[in-house]
Amino acid sequence: MLVNNVNWRELAFHHIPRMLIDEHEPFRPIRVGVTVLTETGPSPSFKRMLLVDGERVGSVIEYAVYWDYDITHLYDLEHMWIFLSPQGAVVDCEASFHGRYLKGIAPGKTNVGPDGRISLYCQPGKHAFSPIRDLFELLPDLHLATGAHAGKDGVLEPDMLHGMYKTLPEADALATEHLRGFQFNIAGTYLPFEWSLDMLVTWEELKREIPIRMRDLLKRLHELKQSGSSVQEAIH
Repeated sequence: MLVNNVNWRELAFHHIPRMLIDEHEPFRPIRVGVTVLTETGPSPSFKRMLLVDGERVGSVIEYAVYWDYDITHLYDLEHMWIFLSPQGAVVDCEASFHGRYLKGIAPGKTNVGPDGRISLYCQPGKHAFSPIRDLFELLPDLHLATGAHAGKDGVLEPDMLHGMYKTLPEADALATEHLRGFQFNIAGTYLPFEWSLDMLVTWEELKREIPIRMRDLLKRLHELKQSGSSVQEAIH
């Protein structure tokens, strides 16, 4: 891995795909955990192997995109992968889609700009990635997720963070009530999100930060509830 190289952040920022979000999307990503692999190995934050064959692929940049919120649960971690040739050219892209992953370059490279940068659409509220906008329209619960299903999953705590923040007995109920206040109608118009260089940290830094953020968020929701205030109050 190259995360100790002083140029890893600039390299990752240069190649990070453009993210297109729905005009009514209520949430924004908080941080991006970056890992650069120069040999074949497992992703540190997603259940998959990343192949570096030294011929077509010389390195892989993994972007673990963290959101405090998914419209159906607290905590959301999505992924993008950029595959570079040994000479540093982009040769492929993949992106997470509801626990699986898709190719990140559309047929005909219709989502690759004149500058060579890849654009990915972000599912409204749920944040799965796709190189093709219309793919979201095939999801049976596309509009249910942002409406009646808002908050239905409570607090998500993955195995790698088990026991680190979901400690309050009422955590799921607090999250459900809070997230119901974010229900929205999908606009269908997608706008570019502007990444900033300071959003990029190493994956290990992000992994340490997530439980702190989540504990703080749940504590504030608990305090709001105890004070008699509505936990639907927007907290970002």
